[in-house]
Amino acid sequence: MGILQQSQYSYYNNPSDFGNYQFTSLQDIINQFMVVYVGEEKLITKTNRTDVAFHAQRALAELSFDTFKSIKSQEIQLPPSLTMMLPHDYVNYTRVLFVDNSGVKHPLYPTKHTQNPFKILQKENKSYEFITQATSLFSNGDFSNSIPNPNAVGEDWNLTSAFTGGTSTDQVHIVNEQLVFEHGSNAPIFSQPGVTTSRAYSCYQKIDVSNVDFIDLSALGKSAAAATGKGVGTLRVGISTLTYPNYDPNAANPNSSTGFNNTDDIFDIYTADGTRALLTFNDGLNTESTLSITDIDVSNQTEVYVLVTSFIENFTDSSVANSQNVVDNIVLTLEAISPNLIEGGESTTWSNYKSNKPSENTQHDYDYDDHVFEANVGRRYGLDPAHAQDNGSYYIDNLRGKIHFSSNLSGNTIVLDYISDSLGTDEEMQVHKFAEEAMYKSIIYAILCTRANTPEYIVRRYKRERFAAIRQAKLRLSNIKLEEITQILRGKSKQIKH
Repeated sequence: MGILQQSQYSYYNNPSDFGNYQFTSLQDIINQFMVVYVGEEKLITKTNRTDVAFHAQRALAELSFDTFKSIKSQEIQLPPSLTMMLPHDYVNYTRVLFVDNSGVKHPLYPTKHTQNPFKILQKENKSYEFITQATSLFSNGDFSNSIPNPNAVGEDWNLTSAFTGGTSTDQVHIVNEQLVFEHGSNAPIFSQPGVTTSRAYSCYQKIDVSNVDFIDLSALGKSAAAATGKGVGTLRVGISTLTYPNYDPNAANPNSSTGFNNTDDIFDIYTADGTRALLTFNDGLNTESTLSITDIDVSNQTEVYVLVTSFIENFTDSSVANSQNVVDNIVLTLEAISPNLIEGGESTTWSNYKSNKPSENTQHDYDYDDHVFEANVGRRYGLDPAHAQDNGSYYIDNLRGKIHFSSNLSGNTIVLDYISDSLGTDEEMQVHKFAEEAMYKSIIYAILCTRANTPEYIVRRYKRERFAAIRQAKLRLSNIKLEEITQILRGKSKQIKH
């Protein structure tokens, strides 16, 4: 019975299936191995499916590196930064090229004579600087990212969830890269019947100050204006340990016994002169202003919180429109000793390389209408062929996961052909039918050589069979065609009879 279970109509009307017959899924490889190679009166009488799956994935990865053809590629328009990020499933590259206006690919060659080293931050006297910067302790102070930020590394902002009961329309969200607390009045609160007020919300982020003595804090804020039936908006930005008695940063009820978001007491860190580490915006002018405070003493702390709280005073009329308190550009500045070397920005080596005309271009500064290379007269002895071209060059910075290109490639279309291990997604975990036997032999050999009491001659036998099967797969996948080789040799003026 044929193995094709798909009609020709279905195939030709489903572009995602084009060419898939040449591949076998890894799941099918595992299933067929368990049926054919495992059982009574067979070399492998018993094995776990989990073991087979592991060895099958390892075999697929190994064959992907040097046997399978690389079919993965990416194309970008090279930005002014002259860098291209390595793909998320990148293992190694096969070719880097640029494409001209005719769609023709031109190979680029790696340069071995430059790099992008780690630039150490230094003082004016050239000694190493170990004073860490605020950005290493605090993130998203300009609220340019969402909260919570799914791409955040380490600590990030936490929000009090806006109250949604009754007819409440409260919101705590980012609008135009600013944190906006939108308050409406709420129905009478159970602890104080007959009182109508706004909820009190907070936003906080933990920072590590184990190597810090003093910090400075500044922020831009806007206090909601007062109106009939409600008072001014009160916005606070400060430093806290969040350990005020019974304090709950997630409690939005200002009358709750565990809330206190509407008080100054929760900001329990002080400056060197005894002032509470707190910036208060409550002018009620509904205009932005910037406040700052210096010398906040955190020398006795290992971790503290940047805390923002928001509240509308005397919000007594539930029919009045919502009020907004806004905060932005929270900045921490500090002096702290870093236990590690600090990077001092872009390396001079990379800056100089990308800002100069590539050396390979200067070697060929000639008139294309003249067959005499005047600029190269007497200079071709000892020339490196990799640099005897005008295409451009690149190098890979594995430390930062980027490819750096020479300046003449800015704005060009760059193509990267690269190798992956074929284990990134279920869809790509497939084996070309030319290499199917190599997969089976690889799995058998891996199981036998990791199993106790297997005779050594058996292991050696399947090692040889595995080697032969992989070699055969390489020959098959090399895709050598006699007609193509013949045509190439004809172009070399070789006489071919066939």
